[in-house]
Amino acid sequence: MGGKIFALDIGTRSVTGILIEKQNDKFVLIDYYMKEHEERSMRDGQIHNVIAVSEVIRDVKKKLEAEHGKLHQVSVAAAGRALKTCQADATLKLDQQPITDSDTIKHLELSAVQAAQLKLAAMDNNNAYTNYYCVGYSVLEYKLDDEQIGSLIDQSGDQATAEIIATFLPKVVVESLLAALGRADLDMEALTLEPIAAIHVLIPESMRRLNVALIDIGAGTSDIAITDKGTVVAYGMVPVAGDEITEAISDHYLLDFPMAEQTKKHIVRNGQTTVQDILGFETTITYETLVKDVKQSIEKLADSISTEILELNSKSPKAIMLVGGGSLTPDITTTLANKLQLPENRVAIRGIDAIQNLVKTENLPPGPDFVTPIGIAIAAKQNPVHYITVTINEHTVRMFEMKQLTIGDCLVQAGLDIKKLYGKPGIASIVTVNGKEITLPGGYGRPPVIILNGHEAQVDDVIHNGDEIITSKGEDGKEPQITIEQLIGEGVFFFINFNKRSCKLENTFFVNDQMKPKSYIIQDNDRIVMQHPNTIEDFLATESTEKIQYTQTFSVFVNNRKVIIDKGESHIYLNDRKVSRTQALKQNDHLTITTAKHPVVNDLLQQLNRQYWNTIDVTFNGKPVLIRQQQITVLRNQLELDLDKELRMNDHLEIKDRVQQRFIFQDVFRYVDIDMANATGHFQLYNNNQPTTFYESIQHGDKLQIVWKT
Repeated sequence: MGGKIFALDIGTRSVTGILIEKQNDKFVLIDYYMKEHEERSMRDGQIHNVIAVSEVIRDVKKKLEAEHGKLHQVSVAAAGRALKTCQADATLKLDQQPITDSDTIKHLELSAVQAAQLKLAAMDNNNAYTNYYCVGYSVLEYKLDDEQIGSLIDQSGDQATAEIIATFLPKVVVESLLAALGRADLDMEALTLEPIAAIHVLIPESMRRLNVALIDIGAGTSDIAITDKGTVVAYGMVPVAGDEITEAISDHYLLDFPMAEQTKKHIVRNGQTTVQDILGFETTITYETLVKDVKQSIEKLADSISTEILELNSKSPKAIMLVGGGSLTPDITTTLANKLQLPENRVAIRGIDAIQNLVKTENLPPGPDFVTPIGIAIAAKQNPVHYITVTINEHTVRMFEMKQLTIGDCLVQAGLDIKKLYGKPGIASIVTVNGKEITLPGGYGRPPVIILNGHEAQVDDVIHNGDEIITSKGEDGKEPQITIEQLIGEGVFFFINFNKRSCKLENTFFVNDQMKPKSYIIQDNDRIVMQHPNTIEDFLATESTEKIQYTQTFSVFVNNRKVIIDKGESHIYLNDRKVSRTQALKQNDHLTITTAKHPVVNDLLQQLNRQYWNTIDVTFNGKPVLIRQQQITVLRNQLELDLDKELRMNDHLEIKDRVQQRFIFQDVFRYVDIDMANATGHFQLYNNNQPTTFYESIQHGDKLQIVWKT
C-alpha cells in the first residue's frame, strides 16, 4: 500500500471506505466507496449482526482493492452513540479535619468514577463493571456538608463529596468491531471515536479551548461531542436523526421509505422534486413546502439535540458545527439556533471543504457526509488509539488509550475498590467538657502506597504499555493527639496587678477532678471541667499564683476558750480597700495580700491584752533602769512556753497567774553593773535622796543611788 491509509466508517445505515495518502503535511483523497446495509444489522452504533456487517465490509474492501491492490489493515472508529455517560458521586467523612493534599481529592474523584461504573453496569443488567472502558470524566461539583464549594483543600466539615460525569466505552463495541473486521480478513490498525475524529479535522487544537458542540446527525442517531478548555469534555447521543424526517415525509406524502429518502435528498440538492404516491397521484414538492409539512419533525429533532447539549454542557455553547448526512435536514440550523438562543450564524453545516489539511481535488465528494470517514483516516494516522497492557498486583489489565492514561485509570479498570485501599480512620475518643459530650475524631487513614516500575508514584502519574504497578493499603489513622488548648482554645482572659506584678487570669482545667495544664493530651473518656477565675479565691487556687499561706482564721484554745489570733490571718486589699476572698476581680485591678505570719506566744498575749511581765521604771545613779518580774505562765501539755515560741492551729493552752513579789532596792542590781575596782571605804543607799536599805520597797519612778564614803 505504500503510504496509503485505509479507514472505514461503519454506520447505522451504511459502511463507507476511504483511501487517503499523506503528502508532506497534507492528505489527499485517493478513493472512496459507500454501501448500505441490506438489513438492520447495526443499531445505535453497535453491531448486532457481526456476519451481516462483515459481508458489507468485505464488499467495500473488494471494491477498493480492485483499483488499488490488497488491503490488510484498517482504521475504524467507535460511534459516539456507543459511549455511555453516567453521573455519580462519592463521599469522604472529614469529622472537621481538613483535606490538605490534592491526592486525597483525586482518590475521591476516582471513587466516584468507580461508582459510575457500577451504576452503569447495574442499569445494563451487567454486573461485570470492568466491561466498560472509562474514556474520560469531568468533575461537576464539589460539596462540603451538602453545600456546593469551589475547592475542598483546607476546608473543614463533616463530609466532602465529589460529583462527576464519566464516559465509558463498552468492551462489546470494540470486540464486535474486531470480530466483523476479522471475518473480512482485516486487522485493526488503529481505533478512534467518531466525535474525536470529526473534531480533529474540523477544529484545530488551538481552537479547542472554545466551548463548541459538534453534532454528527446520521440516519438513526445524532452523536454529540463538546469541546472546552482544550479538550473534549462530554459526549452524548439522541436516538433521533435523519430517519425521523424521512418517516415524516413518508407519512405525509404517502411514499415508501426508500422513495421518501430519495425525495428528501433531491429537494435538498435541487430545491424541489415531483413524486408519485402509492395511489398514483403526482405531487410537486418545493423546499419551502417540505419545511412547512414536516416542521413538527424538524422541531422534534432540534429539540432532542438542544436538550442533550444543555444536559451535557449546562449552557448553550459558543457555536455548533453540524456534520453527517442528517445535517442537511431542511431548516435544522435555524431551528437549532432558536432552541439554544444563538445567532443563526453560530450554527453551521461543515463539509469536507472545511478540512484544512485535505488537498482539494476533483474527486472529493460534496457535503458533510464524508467528514467523519475522512476524519477517521486522518485521526488514525495522527492520533491513533493504542491498546496497552499493564500489570497491577501481578494481574494483567488491558485498556484502550483513548486519552492520556494514568495510574488512577488502571485502578478503576482493574476493579480495585479505591475506598478500601485507603487506611482506616483512627479510633475516635469521646470526652465531656463541662458536661457536654464531644467526639474527637481519629487521624485520617493514609492514601495507598503505589509503586510504578519500582518507584513510588501518585494516582495521576502517566502510565505506558508494559508498566508494572503495585498497590498496597495505606496506613490506618492514629488515635487523636489533641491538647486541651487545641480543643478549647485560650478562652477568656484578663490581667490584674498582683503585689506590684502583672498577672494573667485565664481558664483552669480539671481532668477527672485533677488540675491539668492546657498542654495536657486528652485521653478517651476524660471528664474535663473548665473554670474561669472570677474571684480572689479562684485566683489564689490557680497553680500559677505564687504560694501564699492564706488562712481564713488562726485559732487556739486558752483555758478551754477559743481565741482567734489576728496575726495568723492574711489581709487582702483590692484597689487599696480591704476585701474578702469572695470579691470579684476585673481587668486592671490592683490586688495586694499581706502574707500571714506564724503566731507565737507573745502574739496570743497581745491578742488577749495580757502582760507577760510586771515592770517598773526607776533611775539608778541618774540612769534609767527597767525592772521586771514574770506575772503569768503559759503552758502547753504542762510545758511552759517562752514568749517567742510558735503556736500551732487549735493548740490547747493554759495561762496561770504567778504570785507577785514586791520590788526591793536590791532588785536593781540584776540590771546594772557596779565598778568595784575604785570602791573604797563604805557606801550609803538612797531612795529619792533618803537613806534606805537593800530590803526596802521601791516604786515606779523612784530615784535610786549608791554613794561611796571614804
